[in-house]
Amino acid sequence: MRLLSIQLHNFRQFYGTTPELVLAASPNHKVTVIHGNNGAGKTGLLNAFTWVLYEKTTAAFASPDQLVNKRALAEAAVGSPVECWVELACEHGTTQYRIRRTCRAYRSATEITHSKSELSLKYAGEDGRWHISDKHMEDMIGRILPVSLHQYFFFDGERIEQIVRSNKKAEIAEATKALLGVEVLTRSIRHLGEACKTLENELQRYGDPETQKLVQQKQKLETELEQFTQRQLEIESEVEHHKVLRQDVASTLREFEAVREVQKRRDDLEKQRQGLRDGLDQGRVRLKSAISTQGYTVLLTDAIAQFRDLEKGLRQRGELPADIKQQFVLDLLERQRCICGMELEAGSTHYHQVQAYLERAGLADVEETVIRMGAQMEAINRQVPVFWKTVDDEQRKIGEMRQNLSRIETELETIHDQLRSSPSEDIRNLEKRHEEIDAKIQSLNREQGENNQKIKDREKLIEDLRRQIEKHQATEARQAQTQRRIAATEDAIARLKQVQTNVDLVFRSDLERRVKEIFQRIVVVPYIPRLTEKYELNLVETTTGREQLVAASTGENQVLSLSFIGAIIDRVRDWSRKDRQSQWLMPPDGGNYPMVMDSPFGSLDETYRRQVARSLPTLANQLVVLVSKTQWRGEVAAEMADYMGRQYVLVYYSPKEEVSEDFIDLAEGRYALVKPSSSEFEWTEIVEVG
Repeated sequence: MRLLSIQLHNFRQFYGTTPELVLAASPNHKVTVIHGNNGAGKTGLLNAFTWVLYEKTTAAFASPDQLVNKRALAEAAVGSPVECWVELACEHGTTQYRIRRTCRAYRSATEITHSKSELSLKYAGEDGRWHISDKHMEDMIGRILPVSLHQYFFFDGERIEQIVRSNKKAEIAEATKALLGVEVLTRSIRHLGEACKTLENELQRYGDPETQKLVQQKQKLETELEQFTQRQLEIESEVEHHKVLRQDVASTLREFEAVREVQKRRDDLEKQRQGLRDGLDQGRVRLKSAISTQGYTVLLTDAIAQFRDLEKGLRQRGELPADIKQQFVLDLLERQRCICGMELEAGSTHYHQVQAYLERAGLADVEETVIRMGAQMEAINRQVPVFWKTVDDEQRKIGEMRQNLSRIETELETIHDQLRSSPSEDIRNLEKRHEEIDAKIQSLNREQGENNQKIKDREKLIEDLRRQIEKHQATEARQAQTQRRIAATEDAIARLKQVQTNVDLVFRSDLERRVKEIFQRIVVVPYIPRLTEKYELNLVETTTGREQLVAASTGENQVLSLSFIGAIIDRVRDWSRKDRQSQWLMPPDGGNYPMVMDSPFGSLDETYRRQVARSLPTLANQLVVLVSKTQWRGEVAAEMADYMGRQYVLVYYSPKEEVSEDFIDLAEGRYALVKPSSSEFEWTEIVEVG
């Protein structure tokens, strides 16, 4: 999982809509640092991640039921809803997602009430459009990063030692198994057991569903399908209208001499971008066509080899080629005279000798079949290299087009920034209008993509209902099928349990070794981490000749917990890379996990701070660190400097009279941390550094 950006609206201290926080995620610049004083919203921002994904908050998050910004509530009319939401953009595998969770608050004359949160999830399809998912969204998020694991990757650094506390061990053990892939097997065994019960119950139920109910469902879906189809026509009209508006803005920009060439360059880039997008669509279609029409040839290698062995055996035994036709022998026997002139009387020795040729004569048909199949096998063999060359060429072309598209997108963004910051107010206003039109077109395209998916879903459901209405199954056939399914399920359970035992043993040993390496690299004490069969993490010493549990300090437990998290990520990543046979047990992202840490260095001394700051960027694939000015000092900033990708400052606006302003000096300049508020409310602004 890779975090791309996060945006908040009226969430706790963050009044209104914040700018989108783009998070660093490249291999060489993977660290995003967010600076802020105590009370400025660091913990609130950390909890924005966990709330949008799981509707959960950390222990340090006060009043988790009061999420809506107080100023927004105070400014709203009585009875009017005030919306609060967090939207997280992320990438898992090759798919991008946008996850938004929304809640609303209502202010009456005497109290404030909150509605239940609503979750929405969109994903980018291969067609370049966003599709909405309206089914099992929590399950989909859970497959990206399970809820039981969120405390590993979104945590309050000052409380991270809770991972190794005794009252948390059972919970952490189960979460660890889920992350390592072992829990996947446990869940599979449990689900198969539940499936067995369901199948057994099914043996007792017979008969088709009520036809009238199915017909009503089908009619309802057909009505919805008609509505979505009509809306698609409206969207197409709106998109064309906004494209005309965008052309008008571009034409006006070209009239300004200062940006004429820049706008011409953008026009050219936009044409190239559209051409590349069309090319990508065509390339994907060609690739799918090649796989669907020729892909079978690579699966016939073993069958062709078996055929060749069979043909070779027939020739070695002299059964091929067939040197006489069966009909010729039958004619001789019927005339009762051999070609040499000897009579062939039924039952005589000579009759039986000629009759014996029928066995060999019968192979003539086999020989014809072998010749025909041999030609077909040769044709298939010739198709295999052609198929692979076609696939390689199409994938290479798609890769090149993606690279070119990325380059063009980057250049277009640069032009956009240039026009947006132009000294001319007219140019800035036109660029803002251009941006608004583009945003509207993108919104319409997303809606169009979502509607397309809804149309496909309903068409499939309608077809399924139609088949159900027509379907009539015999009771005996259904019962026999169910019994076969039960037997297959029980066999699968037994096999999965054996795999679970083997994988668990090997991985746990490998994980413990890596935890030890990381922990001893950071600390100076001679303690040794141990991982039990239940994945409980302990710290032991051997000064007495035998292992004894250690009453570790808060700092040591903190380092142990960080070592544990780092080792998990590192081992999962390593297994997915080296052990391809076991990769199906691992999470699909190959150990690619982010870490979002609030105040991770607060209770560590200088030595541990330096070692932790040095180790974290090498262990995590992506790191978001929320720190105060004192925590981001000397050794921490120095160790993470080479991995720095983006920085933000949380500017706290205080309603306190005569508030003391505060600043932080970064390499890019001085940034405000505290400012006086222009109202009676406190709120926080997010400012990007540099």
